[in-house]
Amino acid sequence: MLERLISRVYRTRPIRVRLPGGREIVSAAPGEPELTLALRDLRTVARIAANPELALGEAWVDGGLAVEGGDIYAFLDLTASELVGRPRRGPGAGWRLRRLLEQSNDRLRARRNVHHHYDLTVDLYRLFLDEDLQYSCAFFEHPGQSLDEAQAAKKRRIARKLLLRPGDRVLDIGCGWGGLGLTLAEAGARVTGVTLSTEQHRLANERAAARGLADRAGFRLQDYRDLDERFDRIVSVGMFEHVGVPNYQAYFDTVARLLEDDGVALIHSIGRKDGPSRTQPWIRKYIFPGGYIPALSEVLPAIERSGLWVTDVEILRLHYADTLRAWRERFLARRAEAAALYDERFCRLWEFYLASSEVAFRRLGHMVFQIQLAKRPTAAPLTRDYLCGD
Repeated sequence: MLERLISRVYRTRPIRVRLPGGREIVSAAPGEPELTLALRDLRTVARIAANPELALGEAWVDGGLAVEGGDIYAFLDLTASELVGRPRRGPGAGWRLRRLLEQSNDRLRARRNVHHHYDLTVDLYRLFLDEDLQYSCAFFEHPGQSLDEAQAAKKRRIARKLLLRPGDRVLDIGCGWGGLGLTLAEAGARVTGVTLSTEQHRLANERAAARGLADRAGFRLQDYRDLDERFDRIVSVGMFEHVGVPNYQAYFDTVARLLEDDGVALIHSIGRKDGPSRTQPWIRKYIFPGGYIPALSEVLPAIERSGLWVTDVEILRLHYADTLRAWRERFLARRAEAAALYDERFCRLWEFYLASSEVAFRRLGHMVFQIQLAKRPTAAPLTRDYLCGD
């Protein structure tokens, strides 16, 4: 089974797999193998052959798989480069029903899913994020731009798309540790942020107080569906991936209900260039339970039914790949500190997460979309000139 899998995947770039006991399998692609995978035991071999999407990551995390001649990113990138352009297998029978069950994300499950990832100590995130703790795609305006500069550019671009005015009441759905909300408050807005993460809620309010912005920026531990106020501007960055397909209509209906008639909203989310699918099994199990990366074809019908105008759509293609590379390099540079916070297994898990995510954006069609929404077609300018400038 493993030999068939290797020959099917590695057709142009060879790879060597060393089995327990020393026997080696080399793919039939021409040339000398760039990398060698060493598998520790027969159980690991059997699991990878039967279910590589899940078992490869598990084997790496548990130490059952080692990469010689490179690191785990090099292996994942080589593998992805072999799959680019090939016809993709469908997600299999019954996937839509399984997806509905996995992504139901009612209030209790949504809070539990957020706790799994975002209530880790902020000291971990400080190891690899920028100074402002932006845990979403940066906007690289030119090659060589630093992560901090690119994250500041992302916030400026979002503020422009919101057409922010002094005194605007802004809702930040999924506010993270408050960085974007505080930036908008410093520009003169009155910001309400909501999150389901107790750690993010605590730190965001502490940061607001420390910067003298508590009167203009407040952060609540609250589900966005329970809000009953109106806002001039609504922004959501990196939260829509946790909504779940069954809740898309409720999400955009809520945005429409909370947005003033002359208001503007900006939704920033990871997306996929291919059609509807399912969440990668390892990522769903270990990193983002309940999460899903949508295709635009799944999102736009819900927006249409909500009555909102789509006034602009922008696709950020490789910006997240470059963001993830910066995060991965910074994480690895401070790996010993991460191990002191958690343990070595946790470090291997996060290295695989960051590496596989970067490969998905660089090779496998993941991207970011920013959708600007309004109730009136005149709420935003009719040209994009306003996005230019300092």
